[in-house]
Amino acid sequence: MKKWTIGIAAVALAATGTAFAAQETMRKGPDANGDGVITSAESQAKADAMFARMDANNDGKIDQADREARQADRKAKMFAAMDADGNGAISRDEFMSHERPHRRMGKNDGDNRDARWGGKRGHRGGMMAMAKMADTNNDGAISKAEFEAAHAKHFAMMDGNGDGRVTKEERQAAREQMKAQWKQNRADRSGS
Repeated sequence: MKKWTIGIAAVALAATGTAFAAQETMRKGPDANGDGVITSAESQAKADAMFARMDANNDGKIDQADREARQADRKAKMFAAMDADGNGAISRDEFMSHERPHRRMGKNDGDNRDARWGGKRGHRGGMMAMAKMADTNNDGAISKAEFEAAHAKHFAMMDGNGDGRVTKEERQAAREQMKAQWKQNRADRSGS
């Protein structure tokens, strides 16, 4: 019994450590050493942390079950934040006094779509498009291999000179190129 308990504790500690490392990498961003250049190794670490965070049920793929689990987690956190007295119910006063995200961002202009994404209109659509591109076998799930391949392709696209390092200037150039492509795609759709 004692060995079993120690074994479970060791597994839980290892899982917690891995999750903590993934969260720390997500918080720092891909430039882990802060030198202004993202190396291939730093980018890969960011991708691994992102995949670990998105694979909510740890089954090695990102699919509808993970999206539902993340959504349920967000709802539970929102409910807990609104339930100020912790009694399991939200009173009218709790509901009315809860600070909404669009109020915190100072963007209560009647079009809360921008405010929900911090002013980034189309954020969810962009994420869905990226997910669709990563799902190369079209099975509705993104395996770790598919995720890593898509991430490596994105890194290579940003790495203008192919040296395995992405500078601030290369990131900016890639961003401008993507903006131009999005504008062209939008113009093509509206013209057809």
